[in-house]
Amino acid sequence: MPEVKLTQLSHGGGCGCKIAPAMLQQILGDVKDKLPYPDLLVGTETSDDAAVYRLNDDQAVIATTDFFMPIVDDPFDFGRIAATNALSDVYAMGGTPIMALAIVGMPINKLPVETIRSILQGGESVCKAANIPLAGGHSIDSQEPIYGLVALGIVHPERLKKNSNARENDVLILGKGLGVGIMAAALKKGALSDEGYAELIANTTRLNSVGAQLSGIAGVHAMTDVTGFGLLGHLLEMCRGSGLGAEIGFDQVPVLSAALPLVRAGYGPGAIERNLASYGCDVSFSGHLEAWPQRLLADAQTSGGLLVSVAPESVDEVLNCFHRAGFSGAAAIGKMNAGAAGVVVN
Repeated sequence: MPEVKLTQLSHGGGCGCKIAPAMLQQILGDVKDKLPYPDLLVGTETSDDAAVYRLNDDQAVIATTDFFMPIVDDPFDFGRIAATNALSDVYAMGGTPIMALAIVGMPINKLPVETIRSILQGGESVCKAANIPLAGGHSIDSQEPIYGLVALGIVHPERLKKNSNARENDVLILGKGLGVGIMAAALKKGALSDEGYAELIANTTRLNSVGAQLSGIAGVHAMTDVTGFGLLGHLLEMCRGSGLGAEIGFDQVPVLSAALPLVRAGYGPGAIERNLASYGCDVSFSGHLEAWPQRLLADAQTSGGLLVSVAPESVDEVLNCFHRAGFSGAAAIGKMNAGAAGVVVN
């Protein structure tokens, strides 16, 4: 069977495949209403990262699923990125993963068995790093390659971190730099350097396991992870759930170094335009900002960083926690304010 590039088999890649926020809202409709189950601590009502169900006074189970089409051509790296991204939702709730199941859809007539096996091995390597079993899964023959995980985790109900509990005057901290979608789009067009690819892989395969530590800090009020809707989209979900506004400074936002020249040159996934069209009316940009910073803030991240809303007195503790865990680029980027749900970018 001739060698085939994974990214050429799919119309999109990574979290850039997500349905645009506005279209998703139309599809879900009233499904986002709170469900009448008292032990369902988190459902669909605030677009949080995972569902959470209380088992008893000391334990709640976190359940989530995430899968997508290839963002890179290397099959092992694709598997690693997809698995890291899926487990991130558990960490974003403040929990610890306990088990995963694989979701596998592959064009059997187009990909060698060795390539498919390598994708699965990449996912297995991440589960091993997270110290959890990959205990099974489900596979289908599909037109485009798809891989991801069902991830299950555990959290004490009192340490659960929703995206809807941010408080006025909280400081916003972002754990990873932006630019993954832009770099992936450049890769597909042969414009990403070897150094840029290494930066892309290092960023997207770094587990957000620090979330389980952050959940033990009393000053941490809310958490989410930044994925397909971009920083602006996921921050808006935090604003809407919490009934607050937010203000961020673009110069404070960490950005992956290889992404800067690429976004200035116009590279980026189609998800950027879909995202801005979906929620742009709720974002106010300072007049000095050019178009490229706006696109960067709406860039679809795959396996992006944790976004944390934290009391001012706990900022240093949270940043130190990130830095000790190897997230050297983690930074305070803004704050939560009273007012209508929306984001101001200076």
